[in-house]
Amino acid sequence: MLKIRYISLILLSLTTTAALASTAEFYESARVLNVVPQLEQVSIPRQYCQTEYEPVVQQEVNRSPERNVGGAILGGLAGGLLGSRVGGGNGRIAAAAIGAATGALVGDRMDNNDQNVNRDRDTTTSYNQPVRRCHTTNIVESRTVGYLVTYEYNNRTFRTVTPYDPGTSISIAVTVTPRP
Repeated sequence: MLKIRYISLILLSLTTTAALASTAEFYESARVLNVVPQLEQVSIPRQYCQTEYEPVVQQEVNRSPERNVGGAILGGLAGGLLGSRVGGGNGRIAAAAIGAATGALVGDRMDNNDQNVNRDRDTTTSYNQPVRRCHTTNIVESRTVGYLVTYEYNNRTFRTVTPYDPGTSISIAVTVTPRP
């Protein structure tokens, strides 16, 4: 039994060594007949931006501040007091009423400085405002992704694709294996 294993190991090692010894690989130069670039269309997005100016019209309403009533009240009281000192009987009441009305008008004018003159004036302002506008455009470019090389070796024509242009000759690996 030991003999059979020993013999089988020897035969296995001889056949492996023979198989390895019978395969040979070497490099040689072959003549290039033709080179054709292999192109690929690539879409590349590009963004273009520009600044435009748009007219802007701005309308403002200027409101005068609220009127004060304090001057009218004080003027009315003072005018009513002064008017009640004039005349007698029903005339006194009428004078007090006229004095109160006149005092209220004078007090209002003095307190508010005639603000009715500038009340609610509209102003319009116009100017150009810069606006940035962008748009994306796809640009199609051709890119070389390889070269289809036709070469001749041992009077036979072969083709391969390489990542570079090999020029007038190309290095090839030649493997020699016996036929079974």
